[in-house]
Order: sequence, then C-alpha cells, then structure tokens
Amino acid sequence: MAGLLGATYRKSNGALGAARARGRTGGRRPKLTPDQAHHAQHLYDAGDHTVQRIADLLQVPRSTIYGHLNKTSIGRRPTGLA
Repeated sequence: MAGLLGATYRKSNGALGAARARGRTGGRRPKLTPDQAHHAQHLYDAGDHTVQRIADLLQVPRSTIYGHLNKTSIGRRPTGLA
C-alpha cells in the first residue's frame, strides 16, 4: 500500500512540476484584481469607510476584503470616524 501511495505522489508531483514549467500555478484565482486590492487598501487606510462598505462597493464579502488588506494595518485605523 505504501508503494502505491509513493508512486501516486511522484506522479502527481511530476505533473505539478511540468505544469509549473508551462507557467501554470495551482490554486484559486484572486477575487480582486491588484488595482481593486490597492483601492480597497487605500479606502481602509483613509479611515472613511468600514470594511463592510468597501466590500459593498467592490461587490465581494467582507472576508475577501480582509484577505487582501495589509495584515499590519488591520485594527490600526485612524480614529477620525464620527
């Protein structure tokens, strides 16, 4: 059984290496484009919009916005919201 798993691993690992050589990468495509992510970060850093408002503007869930925000800036917003 272990030999079968090892052979399967080598075969799939070789296929992944061949795909990378062709310029393919695995995983899900990002929901936001780099421009949208930059825009979301700018809106968040400015402190004028909540994460929910930014998500509504870009028509994505809040979790997507949190996934694209700079991790060091989350929770460190300016307190100028009134």
